[in-house]
Amino acid sequence: MKHALRWARSGGALTIAILLLLGGSGHAFAADTLDSIRARGELLWGADAEGGAPYVYPDPEHPEKLIGFEVDLANALANRLGVKARVVQNQWDQLIPALERGNFDIILNGLEITPQNQQQINFARPYYVYAQQIVTLTGTTNLTTLADLKGHPVGVLAATAAQRLVQAFGGIDVRIYPGNVENFQDMKAGRIDAAVLDLPIALFYAKPDPALRLSGEPFAPGYYGIGVRRTDPELLAALNQAIADLLADGTIEKIDRKYGLWDERQAVLKDYHQEAVAQRKTISTLREWPKYLPLLLRGAVTTIELSVLGMALAMVTGLVIVLIRLYSVAPFRWFAQAYVEFIRGTPLLIQLFLIYYGLPEIGIRLNAFVAAVVGLGLNYAASEAENYRAGIQAVPRGQMEAAQALGMSHGQALRHVILPQALRMVIPPVTNDFIAMFKDSSIVSVITMVELTKVYGMLAMSTYDYIGLGLMTAGIYFALSYPASIFAGRLERRLQRDRR
Repeated sequence: MKHALRWARSGGALTIAILLLLGGSGHAFAADTLDSIRARGELLWGADAEGGAPYVYPDPEHPEKLIGFEVDLANALANRLGVKARVVQNQWDQLIPALERGNFDIILNGLEITPQNQQQINFARPYYVYAQQIVTLTGTTNLTTLADLKGHPVGVLAATAAQRLVQAFGGIDVRIYPGNVENFQDMKAGRIDAAVLDLPIALFYAKPDPALRLSGEPFAPGYYGIGVRRTDPELLAALNQAIADLLADGTIEKIDRKYGLWDERQAVLKDYHQEAVAQRKTISTLREWPKYLPLLLRGAVTTIELSVLGMALAMVTGLVIVLIRLYSVAPFRWFAQAYVEFIRGTPLLIQLFLIYYGLPEIGIRLNAFVAAVVGLGLNYAASEAENYRAGIQAVPRGQMEAAQALGMSHGQALRHVILPQALRMVIPPVTNDFIAMFKDSSIVSVITMVELTKVYGMLAMSTYDYIGLGLMTAGIYFALSYPASIFAGRLERRLQRDRR
């Protein structure tokens, strides 16, 4: 007992020491970020290369190399600071939280200078003036303003000024996409009528594409800026001076012209004066739960619908697959086995992309909800097939022989004797898979479905209260899955008693 107390005290003291050390080192890092950059010889800048051109993207000729106008800008800025630039890959809509965690020194990735973002982090002076642009199919001529888009399905990039602008305008069926190109693919597939996005994206992707057109004039201009932690004033001052120098000597104009992005709007950059921003009001979503919980519950309804329908499809499809695998002729058996191995050996994310974005290329167009149900159902069908196979093979061979001795055909014995016993044994693992599908359904947000996790992400980006919203979201998932878990446990115990 004394040894245990001694170890507990030592562990507590060690924990306190580590926390103090971390706290102290975090403070030192915050105070000396510019010195740390120069000491290590690298400026770490956060960006999402998956977001695409013309910002940061793999060189088509040399895929291992990143290019883009922000890559060139990062190199020019680092050169002014006397160091090298190194990009740190990070999901775009999580760049600000990652910056505050210290994952990198700055954000440089088409980050808009907005009051919401300025309340969270500091911004260096802007390096580009963007505007919003409506993009439609070439044959569409009547969608040139936001007012024209009312009642139409319209694509926007997640967590951007375009998303906030279109949602605030109202009356538009907003579809949210994780990347720059998915909305163009959906437009060509006939799922949306238009997209609203930053002009650089439209110029790079839509302008050269004969199937797309820039509809109407650019509107709602704004600024791209470099995000800096509030605790890094020295770094902020150095970046401001570097950008001013690059504007003065024409480097930024040269970079923009290289990628076809320079226009008359960029002339205001040299005279930019930052306006004062009101201090961020702390939002506690737990205290204001009546405002946020209904939105989360609305997303939970979509999660339930996807999970129930997806699991129903998985159970039926899995049963068909296992029957083919065990009782059909050789070529069909091989196909069923190959299906199980392929589905279990590839990520659900890739399968969803193939179903939603790939099938339209061969003339099969599914809306987002149907594609999500099909993707989840076919993915879990492989697992259910294996559950069923284990249950069928657990039934003694004598059961089939006895049924046939009584005059039943093979099919009748299978239907009336083998399958009832097998299904009875696999109910618990199937129930567990249903619980797992509740969580896996969150991945369907990549094909524009707004379910519970997506709602959480959208609200967290606007309130910056990841803890409060996270606790509510986790509570909803628990409330959905725990009853099913209790049911599975009770059912398993009952089946065990029946077998005894």
